[in-house]
Amino acid sequence: MASNAFVSVIVPFYNEAGQVQHSLEVIDGVLQKEDIRFEILAVDDGSSDATWEELLSYSVTHEHIRLLRFSRNFGKEAAICAGLDEAKGEAVIVMDGDLQHPPRYIPEMIRLWQEGYEVVEGVKEKRQDAHFLSRVAANLFYFIFRRMSGIQLKDASDFKLLDRKVVDYWKTIPERETFFRALSVWMGFRRTHFYFQVDARAVGKSKWGFRKLFRLSLNALTGFSSRPLMLISSMGTLFLFIFFILAIQTLVNYIRGVAATGFTTVILLQLLIGSIILISLGLIGMYIDSLFREVKARPRYFISEKVEGPSKEGK
Repeated sequence: MASNAFVSVIVPFYNEAGQVQHSLEVIDGVLQKEDIRFEILAVDDGSSDATWEELLSYSVTHEHIRLLRFSRNFGKEAAICAGLDEAKGEAVIVMDGDLQHPPRYIPEMIRLWQEGYEVVEGVKEKRQDAHFLSRVAANLFYFIFRRMSGIQLKDASDFKLLDRKVVDYWKTIPERETFFRALSVWMGFRRTHFYFQVDARAVGKSKWGFRKLFRLSLNALTGFSSRPLMLISSMGTLFLFIFFILAIQTLVNYIRGVAATGFTTVILLQLLIGSIILISLGLIGMYIDSLFREVKARPRYFISEKVEGPSKEGK
């Protein structure tokens, strides 16, 4: 590999005090074997445990590491954005801090980048700790997202390498609510992929609960497609057709003198129509909520402390 290549590795952490030093040692060990210059940019996403203290302890004896600490928990997407904003490398690698994105694939990613690819994507081949319901939910989301947005994300991940040119264009995207996995696909550029096996976590549990994943899914759908709004018109057209048929049937029965009171049918139809109206209002509300958050134009994150290396003090 070219010795003048400079690579940044972004690693977000949230409440990973027991994992931090081991993860950084493994990542650092892989990079040290390559004939490149590098930096590791660790982002503490407002952890409430001793994650920041562990990062500070590690940085004292490792000159290649830079640290960012959020003023509070802004989320993984914000941590990725902060890393991309601060990274100095000609190529930037994004990976999880729990080693489920195995660092042993980093040399392959750099090799593909040096062959001329501007985006190198990790595609999950196998996940050791995935539960059946988690797989079903993920596949359902990917199916809906592809149908709504046209972007294929099945088995995709945030384990990616971006060329400096791609990173610079990323920084021009003004959206407050980002979805890195899909936005990096939407951007285009010359891209390739590699397959990797998702390793099991050695310490702790995933911080992605159902509520966080559900919220991320809604943000992704509203951020990439307006088709759910079109469903409202489709449902309205469908019910107009159904009511037209029922009106003809009712009129014919009335003329024939066999019209029924139809109380049960009317009640069921009212309940159905009411449900459709509420669902439609909910869909509209999601888009208004998304617009509301974007229009406020608040910063994606605040950095309370920075550490630039073993001889630097936090800012």
